[in-house]
Amino acid sequence: MNITDSLTHTDRRGFFKTTALAGGGLLLGGWFPEKAAAQEAAAASFSPNVFIRISSQGAVTLFAKTPEIGQGVKTSLPMIVAEELEVDWEKVTVEQAPIDPRFGGQTAGGSTTIPSNYDRLRRLGAVAKTMLVTAAANTWQVPADECAAASGVVTHAKSGRKMSYGELTEAASKLPVPDEKAVKLKDPADFKILGRRITGVDNPKIVTGEPLFGIDQKLPGMVYAAYVRCPVFAGKLKDVDLDAVKKSPGVSDAFVIEGTGDHYGLLSGVAIIGDSTWSVFKAKKALKATWDDGGHGAESSAEQEKKAVEAIKGKAAKEIRRDGVLGEFPADLRSVDSVYYYPHLAHANLEPQNCTAVFKDGKLEMWAPTQNPGSGIDGIAKALKIPKESITLHLTRIGGGFGRRLMVDYMLECAEIARRLDGKPVKVTWDREQDFQHDYYRSGGWHHLRGWVDVAGKIAGWADHFITYGLNSDERPGNGADVGGGELPAGFVPNFLLERTILPSNVPLGYWRAPGSCAIAWAFQSFIDELAHAAKRDPLEFKLDLLGPDRDVSPSGGRGRPYNTMRMKRALKLAAEKAGWGKKMPKGSGQGIAFHFSHAGYVAVVAEVSVDAKGVLKVEKLTAGVDVGPILNLSGAENQVEGSMLDGLSAAWFQEVLIADGRVQNTSFADYPLLRISDAPKVEAHFFKSDFPPTGLGEPALPPTAPAVCNAIFAATGKRVRKLPLSKENLSQT
Repeated sequence: MNITDSLTHTDRRGFFKTTALAGGGLLLGGWFPEKAAAQEAAAASFSPNVFIRISSQGAVTLFAKTPEIGQGVKTSLPMIVAEELEVDWEKVTVEQAPIDPRFGGQTAGGSTTIPSNYDRLRRLGAVAKTMLVTAAANTWQVPADECAAASGVVTHAKSGRKMSYGELTEAASKLPVPDEKAVKLKDPADFKILGRRITGVDNPKIVTGEPLFGIDQKLPGMVYAAYVRCPVFAGKLKDVDLDAVKKSPGVSDAFVIEGTGDHYGLLSGVAIIGDSTWSVFKAKKALKATWDDGGHGAESSAEQEKKAVEAIKGKAAKEIRRDGVLGEFPADLRSVDSVYYYPHLAHANLEPQNCTAVFKDGKLEMWAPTQNPGSGIDGIAKALKIPKESITLHLTRIGGGFGRRLMVDYMLECAEIARRLDGKPVKVTWDREQDFQHDYYRSGGWHHLRGWVDVAGKIAGWADHFITYGLNSDERPGNGADVGGGELPAGFVPNFLLERTILPSNVPLGYWRAPGSCAIAWAFQSFIDELAHAAKRDPLEFKLDLLGPDRDVSPSGGRGRPYNTMRMKRALKLAAEKAGWGKKMPKGSGQGIAFHFSHAGYVAVVAEVSVDAKGVLKVEKLTAGVDVGPILNLSGAENQVEGSMLDGLSAAWFQEVLIADGRVQNTSFADYPLLRISDAPKVEAHFFKSDFPPTGLGEPALPPTAPAVCNAIFAATGKRVRKLPLSKENLSQT
């Protein structure tokens, strides 16, 4: 059942009417975390839908449906409701919603939360306001259109009478719920909450150290667990000395879990149970086990690179898209031939994977920092062979997701360990080494790009032989490892070719921030810059010319939305204007510009860099021009755009996952560094506040950052970066 079915049909109205209690409210049983106190509060409240609760004292509680990863949805979603509900934001209490089908989808990923909920939540807020206004009008026996709501109070202008929302809860609860499609929405020009700078609702608790995150969870009588997997992905346990590990200080038990043999399921391993996280971590290091690597113990980054080079030289590639004719072009066309490479990346969440659970009487209760609660419940039900209805999952705040916590492997481990401990609460925590070596990685890849520019300085042809990875398959790209046939410049140039070769790999791939776009934007936007210089044209002018007249084009990359060239051009112009594009730069300094249509967001970035004679790079400034429709929370929007640019810079500059002997070699932030404050540039985000539907902001600003920086390096040094990470490139002038 989806949210539309549960909230709009006539039987739903009947449900709300028949469940209104004598105290003048609605009790939605089973989903308030508190017991008797919560039920008593709900009984004396007005709840026209699961997102809103108004007490008879006028206290307003709004529920945020999707997991909070730091992207700000726990604040922005209730803001949408509060705007149409006409309540003062400062008087609103926000709670994380429980897992309940009445909320609809509760996955957080792909920058989809805002666009998929904006209109819906506005209407639900307007429904509640309409019912409160109607209740007041009925009480005064006046037409409803003579009444207005503001700041939690309904006023009859002609008589001056007023009633607070709290006073109206009982009467409003007895009214039929109106059709949400028929309610009147506010003119955005009248918004009082949306568009402001609103601090995150959890900020006070975060800075005072309250236990919000998964790793903070504690239960009475809880034990602690570590889980040891085969160091080669999806390998199986052959032999282990459990007696030895059970003798380790603080360890109470250890046992083998067979697993499902699925890279994305419950993997074979050894669970170690103890009285503290530290004791099980120490025992884990001392564990003596023999593993069957499934024949995948020879894979390495170096060997895969050799295969990619051979593929580039060969001609056996699958054609994905062909437009026009690519072959022998006239001699007066200038051509460029380049190969771009980007490595695997880890998610590197600051909070490592963890989960807390208790299994008792055939029922499982869990506390998990997950982006994907629905898949977690489905996977656990399948692995443990229990009904989904027997699983209760509590969402915690997440200390970094970036797509890693769309996968639910750590939840499966915890569920199975809890089942084996029947009745005893357990917390499973990964150490940093495990977090790096058992991730679902952003795929590396190669692009052999060839381009031609004509005498007018336009792109006449574009060819890309794309080499990527598949999970032990040369037929299907891994998660997040493909390029759509409609990706720009497809549809923007007369002659276009995209071919693909897939290298089989045992490395499990996942969705990294701005999946797909996070990698291909660097290669494509860097190569477009190469073509601009080959054409001897200003890169900004060249890119604007490539986009062409204002129109909708239908390449992929925008989550099903067409590519609006007018919006991208104004993002480019906004970034260029704010960055002072074309200004005179000192020797060894340069500007670069790039753009990308990602997750329905239009973002352009201008980078300013300096490189000294020894090749030491300093990124001075990043400036973003952004069109994602109306900005709901200016503070949150700036946070996401600035953070995305810094994240994109960090990955391009320093990060690379290396494979040898079938194993990830990175073990800590020492060999997978993050951007330090000393290297961080000044960042600016500028928004074109358009009237288009709003777009999520967790991802669109990341893809154009790396190519903007690399294009600026070329402007400063004349050296073209075609291989990441930047830290391994020689940028010196000698």
